Amino acid sequence: MNGFDSIAAGPAPARAGFATGLRRIAGSSKLHVVLLFLSPALLLFTLFVVLPVIQAGWYSVFNWNGYGHPTRYVGMANYAAALSAPPFLLALRNNALIIVVSLVVQLPLAMALALTLAQRFRGAVALRMLFFMPYVLAEIATGLIFSFVYDGNYGLLAAVWRAFGSDDPPRLLASPDTAILAILVVVVWKYFGLHMMLFIAALQGLDQSQLEAARLDGANRVQILRHVVIPTLYPTIRLSIFFAIVGSLQLFDVVMPLTAGGPNDSSQTLVTFLYSFGFTRMRVCFGSAVGVILFLICAGFAISYKRLVLRNE
Repeated sequence: MNGFDSIAAGPAPARAGFATGLRRIAGSSKLHVVLLFLSPALLLFTLFVVLPVIQAGWYSVFNWNGYGHPTRYVGMANYAAALSAPPFLLALRNNALIIVVSLVVQLPLAMALALTLAQRFRGAVALRMLFFMPYVLAEIATGLIFSFVYDGNYGLLAAVWRAFGSDDPPRLLASPDTAILAILVVVVWKYFGLHMMLFIAALQGLDQSQLEAARLDGANRVQILRHVVIPTLYPTIRLSIFFAIVGSLQLFDVVMPLTAGGPNDSSQTLVTFLYSFGFTRMRVCFGSAVGVILFLICAGFAISYKRLVLRNE
């Protein structure tokens, strides 16, 4: 190789090194931006999620009423007491029932309304807003409203009952056999609007060319729904299932104004059990143990659902 070749070939590694350095600087600046915006959220998450969970785990192995400092170590006794308590098992059963009703009643109802209201016709937007309004209401307000609706003396249900000639209207919230059923009606009414709007948003992104191709192939409405529309909604359905299950496990605000877990603990959920048997009775460590159990259930479900169902999304 002559001198001219060496001169021509010499700057190439330098240019490559300079480009690599620029990419490193750019990557470093992106990392700084990510850290800058991530730090506040990470700080809040640590303060209000991570540290309380760690603290609850620490308190759960003591016997303490909240005054002074916990000193009486009891190990796993609080967990054993919670898992063997009949009201806890009843609360676990009620949460499972709420999950089943949410998946079997609430989501199909939301999908049926979404399939209807996603079409363009006069009044569709108004109906969407009407069905979405229950979700906008605060949970406490919803519970208070339905406590008056279910009132056996002056409520709407009692008035309707008397209108049909009966002088003894049912007191749904006062009976252990019907209290949880009355709460299930409220849960479906309160939250189906959220899932309906999720389905409507997914339907509006549906490729119209697929529908036209299916019609040209001679598919009827049921076949189009089964083979084109529903498969398009699979990602939204999986997301709605996740929201429904996690929300059912955390149900609290709606129950407290209605029954506060009664009568006779028949309508307890895991969170109302934690509140009623833990903090209102000054059994801080017992309530912390219940909170840790609930956290493990929710975290275990979320991680498993992510890995098994949402792994490709």
